Amino acid sequence: MGQNSPMPESRERTEGEAAAQASPAELDERVRLALHAAAEKKAHDLVVLDLREVASFTDYFVIASGTNVRQVQAVADEVQEQLRKRLGVRPARVEGYNSAEWVLLDYGDFIFHVFEEKSRRFYDLERLWRDAARVPVPADIAGEVSGGGSLRDER
Repeated sequence: MGQNSPMPESRERTEGEAAAQASPAELDERVRLALHAAAEKKAHDLVVLDLREVASFTDYFVIASGTNVRQVQAVADEVQEQLRKRLGVRPARVEGYNSAEWVLLDYGDFIFHVFEEKSRRFYDLERLWRDAARVPVPADIAGEVSGGGSLRDER
């Protein structure tokens, strides 16, 4: 980082650096399971941001939206339950659950954010962390969110 530079020099990406970013196949099993659990509860606008080059406090932000407070809580509950049941992992911290406008589940290496739609637009984490690389959501999970793989599609 330059002496007076407010941002790390790594924010200017080259083609080689872009190729070095995480692909869906490289995502940690916990991140993939969290995405799958969110998709099961019909979360939408799933986004994974790779923060390894721009932040030191976590590797990934996983961002999801729910259409209302109940759905936001249901998504947060399902992510926590699946990670606990299948991998024995619990979040170090949970914030915002009661108001459920923005629930944060801190798993150390990744932070799962579940927003109510209006709050997601207001806080706009994708804009705030625009220098982070976007990791494509794995196709099998993206298909769940968009309705792919449902019985209706198989008819």
